[in-house]
Amino acid sequence: MSNVETEPVEVRCRSAAAGGRSGEAPRVEVITPRDVPLGGPRAMTVRRTLPQRARTLIGAWCFADHYGPDDVAATGGMDVAPHPHTGLQTVSWLFSGEIEHRDSLGTHAFVRPGELNLMTGGHGICHSEVSTPRTTVLHGVQLWVALPGEHRDTERDFQHHVPEPLHAEGAEIRVFLGALAGTTSPVRTFTPLLGAEIVLGPGARVTLAVDPAFEHGLLVDQGDVRLADVSLKPAELGYVHPGADSLTLVNESAELPARTVLLGGTPFDEEIVMWWNFVGRSNDDISQAREDWMSGTRFGEVRGYDGDPLLVPELPSVPLKPRGRVR
Repeated sequence: MSNVETEPVEVRCRSAAAGGRSGEAPRVEVITPRDVPLGGPRAMTVRRTLPQRARTLIGAWCFADHYGPDDVAATGGMDVAPHPHTGLQTVSWLFSGEIEHRDSLGTHAFVRPGELNLMTGGHGICHSEVSTPRTTVLHGVQLWVALPGEHRDTERDFQHHVPEPLHAEGAEIRVFLGALAGTTSPVRTFTPLLGAEIVLGPGARVTLAVDPAFEHGLLVDQGDVRLADVSLKPAELGYVHPGADSLTLVNESAELPARTVLLGGTPFDEEIVMWWNFVGRSNDDISQAREDWMSGTRFGEVRGYDGDPLLVPELPSVPLKPRGRVR
């Protein structure tokens, strides 16, 4: 998915410092998303949880948009023209609807509920995303993962994986990245990561063993969910510092299911700069990527999309100052 904001800002991100000790009840910070009207050809408003001033990274997860449920008959659905990415992996995960994906590798694939599509931008890739005519309600999350310095210029790649659901203590879990509840995703990442959809039945309570070296974020899609002793509303994210060796989730409704997405990873110890659809290490990296997109080099070509590629916005005249380390 593209960030089609007309005036994207440059963001410098640092990871959180470690905190807490194994065995202690985790301290949960509540992060409230901000609404971002993307405009452009998609004309969608998304709920953006990452990056924010309060939290810029969770492991290598550097971007999290939560959208829908959108009635496609009213909104027109998704139509994102070819656009570039560098220095990141995109993770597409749907709750409902269907999206057609095309990229400059020649990939033609579909994003469907419960199926992971992971695209590696590396040195440079471009892709398009269009909701299909079969889609009536579009609902999901779009996530980005920052690539570490030694791999940020890796070759472009695309992976598709359908995780088998597993059941534990009234919860249905689909692990699309990393390992949780005794299952491991085969999908390759460049830093230790966790990504899983967890659906809690009415009144369900589940305790999951997690890696204490990870920091975690629990994004609530629907329902009211208690993480440790903190209640989270839909679209809120509960952040847990490294040190917790288990997480307890409770669906506070005795009648309706609740759905969440659990993200995790080891703290990302590199400073990154994000602007538009690029992740780099400096303003020069971003400027060069922008010029390469404008000149038609580096990113390849998307075949089969009916329309012109996205135009790149103007760079800000003065870069933002680096964000301080979030503790």
